[in-house]
Amino acid sequence: MYYAEFSKKFETISGITITPFKKNSKEIDWSGVQENVEFLINKGVKVIVPCGNTSEFYSLTIEEAKEEIKRVVEYVNGRATVLAGIGYSVDTAIEMGNYAKEVGADSIMIHMPIHPYITNEGAFDYFQTIIEAIDLPSVIYFKDHHLSDDILFKLAPLEKLVAVKYAVNDLPRFASIVQSVSNEYHIAWICGTAEKWAPFFHHAGAVGFTSGLVNLYPEKSFQMLKALQSNNQEETWKVWREVVPFENLRAKYNNGNNVVVIKEAMEQIGLNAGITRQPVSKLKENDREELRSILNSWGLTQLSVK
Repeated sequence: MYYAEFSKKFETISGITITPFKKNSKEIDWSGVQENVEFLINKGVKVIVPCGNTSEFYSLTIEEAKEEIKRVVEYVNGRATVLAGIGYSVDTAIEMGNYAKEVGADSIMIHMPIHPYITNEGAFDYFQTIIEAIDLPSVIYFKDHHLSDDILFKLAPLEKLVAVKYAVNDLPRFASIVQSVSNEYHIAWICGTAEKWAPFFHHAGAVGFTSGLVNLYPEKSFQMLKALQSNNQEETWKVWREVVPFENLRAKYNNGNNVVVIKEAMEQIGLNAGITRQPVSKLKENDREELRSILNSWGLTQLSVK
């Protein structure tokens, strides 16, 4: 019953934290991490996700990632659900997941394995092994469109699997797997590609969505969530039109802008986002101007976010 009930926690926005890096040393600015977690909680975010892709997970050392999980748990202090990102090799993911449990994280999000030679059978075994080895509710981050959804179908009966963050923008495919998996398994289906795709995924069976925008404009993210949950079509598409230019800017260069747009926007309105680490590069000047125009159209200023 615990795991079945836990899945309901994801019927909301999952706020992916950013990791501020200091300008000269590129070390993690822990005070900045704390400021941003506090911002999210004060704005009503109920699921906090350290070590997600927007957190620049793959730019962190294993020790840094573990430290980020530990500190975010401390900063949240029971005020929200902490969903800790883990990944890399099976043994490393298990080590990170058990550490997350040890320091008080509520659940784990297992990143899609990054490997040049991955098969459906191998991915299934990867996720199953990690889920079974860690005594926490587990969420799968599913984003490789080359892999079959049969993986999710076969993993669904695992009691500790409570949600799937689905990040393949193929709506018929998503609807098919949602319809194929029995409700008895209590899987919360999450749109893993943010506000631009949230309305489409919602109508195909998603109960929540992930967000990077929530780090700087949570009011707009919650406006969309409320509209979706109340089936207010007019409001949903009004918000959608307002956020699409921002999300399109993040999607440029094969999603290369994904993190840096969030960080640059936060810096422009006075929040502490820091710089990015390699291989994420600085925002190009023309993109910076476009971003400034979007923020102005939203009326976001240094005063508006305080």
